[in-house]
Amino acid sequence: MSIDAGPPGQLRIAPSILSADFGNLAAAVRGVDAETDWLHVDVMDGHFVPNVTIGPPVVASLRRYSQRFFDCHLMMDNPGRYFESFARSGADGCTIHVEIGDTVALIREARAQGLRVGVAANPDTPLDAVAPFLGEIDLLLLMTVFPGFGGQSFMADVLEKVRAARAIVDAEGLECDIEVDGGIDPTTAPLAVQAGANVLVAGSAIFARPDALAAARALRAAASVAP
Repeated sequence: MSIDAGPPGQLRIAPSILSADFGNLAAAVRGVDAETDWLHVDVMDGHFVPNVTIGPPVVASLRRYSQRFFDCHLMMDNPGRYFESFARSGADGCTIHVEIGDTVALIREARAQGLRVGVAANPDTPLDAVAPFLGEIDLLLLMTVFPGFGGQSFMADVLEKVRAARAIVDAEGLECDIEVDGGIDPTTAPLAVQAGANVLVAGSAIFARPDALAAARALRAAASVAP
């Protein structure tokens, strides 16, 4: 049974397990649960990005330890082959990259598996590449770093794209969340929220801190008082 994502536009903190201790992943996830709205799962195939991470078996294992919405970011050349496996494993939403093409077909295939659907764009991909799909998806992920590795620095230039996307979503009354991922911390989070993002993915800013729960709490507090 899928976990409800919550109302579109609501502020959500999505800790990214990419930066968690993979040897103690269940404990890491449970440790930040009180400040987790969505759990962000980065899936890398070693082709679309130069790194390999996890897949459906890990999602299935984590599902036993969390009732949060599982937000799976598929950095893959052929995500359509795996939608069914992710859905069966307990994923609630899957986000694919517009750069790989076949976006319309992939959206349809993900929907057929009962998944909430997102489309992601890299920092150098123009908004025009994803704008035609805003009425067909549940989530737009605008990368604020180039995908592939955690711990990168926030790219402030992407905020203009966030503003433009928010303007479209609001003007057309679309039920589409806007997510940012990369370099999000208590300093950059309020800037992203001010620009129009409502889902904040943070890995190192949470899991690389001595007290991950306190770090997640600090991130939410900073985002909630965006200028």
